Amino acid sequence: MIATLKAEEASQLQLVEREDIDDEEDLFESIDKLISAGINAGDVKKLQDAGIYTCNGLMMRTKKNLTGIKGLSEAKVDKICEAAEKINFGYITGSDALLRRKSVIRITTGSQSLDELLGGGIETSAITEAFGEFRSGKTQLAHTLCVSTQLPTNMRGGNGKVAYIDTEGTFRPDRIIPIAERFGMDPAAVLDNIVYARAYTYEHQYNLLLGLAAKMSGEQFRLLIVDSVIALFRVDFTGRGELAERQQKLAQMLSRLTKIAEEFNVAVYMTNQVIADPGGGVFISDPKKPAGGHVLAHAATIRLMFRKGKGEQRVCKVFDAPNLPEAEHVFQITPGGIADAKD
Repeated sequence: MIATLKAEEASQLQLVEREDIDDEEDLFESIDKLISAGINAGDVKKLQDAGIYTCNGLMMRTKKNLTGIKGLSEAKVDKICEAAEKINFGYITGSDALLRRKSVIRITTGSQSLDELLGGGIETSAITEAFGEFRSGKTQLAHTLCVSTQLPTNMRGGNGKVAYIDTEGTFRPDRIIPIAERFGMDPAAVLDNIVYARAYTYEHQYNLLLGLAAKMSGEQFRLLIVDSVIALFRVDFTGRGELAERQQKLAQMLSRLTKIAEEFNVAVYMTNQVIADPGGGVFISDPKKPAGGHVLAHAATIRLMFRKGKGEQRVCKVFDAPNLPEAEHVFQITPGGIADAKD
């Protein structure tokens, strides 16, 4: 059931039918439309079993990948791709692209100054990367977003559920409770609208992403958190001899995240670790740089650098973004999550 979240007078959250909320334009055609284009219903079911639910999602797969699906021959794949191209023509005008941008939702971080820095909040259909050393506030922002995403859009929320993939074991459901109370929401209902998975290997992490497509096609999700995206790759691959393979597997994982963000209009928030730059020398004040190299740098739409400040204050800097100027703001970690810094 495609649903959204609504706060009642008793501060309880309940699922209500999407039709009761404002209509949202369908950006991507359902893969069921292939049946009317002459594709066998059984073949469409095989695509859905493989995690492909939209024509756009189908076009995001290579023919080599599609022929790997059991029961689909090269001739069938060619016919399916030809039908999908007729339904979902690739080119649109700049005006249409601007119109599509209106469907982007910006989710509040809980701090007004941080929202202003980000142009309104964490945006959907994009990957936002937050990197910094430990205790710099990356996971605290993730917990706050777990709650703020469930707020109605008129309260700068996302009207949707949250998927959380934890690779470091840092998710704490009891941390969600005071944050939900701060926003006037029912903690139990908020926790019920968070789907959580603990990943232990990079392969497990990738397989968890594949399983998300089925859930996101049937329910309204607005945020996917991966905390952290690089941790398991640094464990499962060692030394320079495995670096090329590591970067290739990392690129495949990031490509999957990009496709999820664009196919289902969800915000992807991923945290990243830092590494010491031995070539930094004494002339660079902060010799740390984000892990993952150029592969991760090119995959992220918006890159945020976090660092520690005074006491519970933290500093967030726009490191790279296609539409935001380089600037920084101070925010504060409170019992109720991320908030504006106090003077």
